Amino acid sequence: MLKDEKAVVVFSGGQDSTTCLFWALKQFKEVEVVTFDYNQRHSLEIECAKNIANELGVRHHILDMSLLNQLAPNALTRNDIEVKEGEDGELPSTFVPGRNLLFISFAGVLASQVGAKHLVTGVCETDFSGYPDCRDIFIKSLNVTLNLSMDKEFVIHTPLMWLDKAETWQLADELEALDFVREKTLTCYNGIIADGCGECPSCQLRKKGLEKYLSTREAL
Repeated sequence: MLKDEKAVVVFSGGQDSTTCLFWALKQFKEVEVVTFDYNQRHSLEIECAKNIANELGVRHHILDMSLLNQLAPNALTRNDIEVKEGEDGELPSTFVPGRNLLFISFAGVLASQVGAKHLVTGVCETDFSGYPDCRDIFIKSLNVTLNLSMDKEFVIHTPLMWLDKAETWQLADELEALDFVREKTLTCYNGIIADGCGECPSCQLRKKGLEKYLSTREAL
């Protein structure tokens, strides 16, 4: 029974990871979260994650991953690189090579230290920017690799994998967390909490999903 077990949530303080945190709190007896500091474009992301963890009363780990900043110059690690969508089949400028590979791997190391079998991440293949490390096949592959590398039986959970953004908002609502997620999370590439700037690709996706879900809910 999951209710008797412990999980570690990979946690950025954004819409998706916060929704996953609320999901995990319903599923598991004990939950801890881990946030990675890779000198990202907005340090406010870490403060936002701290505040949410404190408010929800979960143990919060912050791990130094500044090496990722050195290795992967992109729009999330450099202020002089423009946030823009991918063109002609290229990945968006916000793609951080190796990020989920490293984050989930280190979350696994942490989980082994704190006695957690379950890892939870908000990656999604339905409404996503084409990041290869958000695909279901990658997660399944990494799950096998983690278990072999540490001789463990980790289970990686991806509650949002097959949900579009409207369905992610619906899940938050079902978890009685819609207003919390809307008002206290940071998804915006320009570092604005809650509804964000409304202009960057992340905000547009978030807004479109929310409007679709609310219109569907009102129609019921």
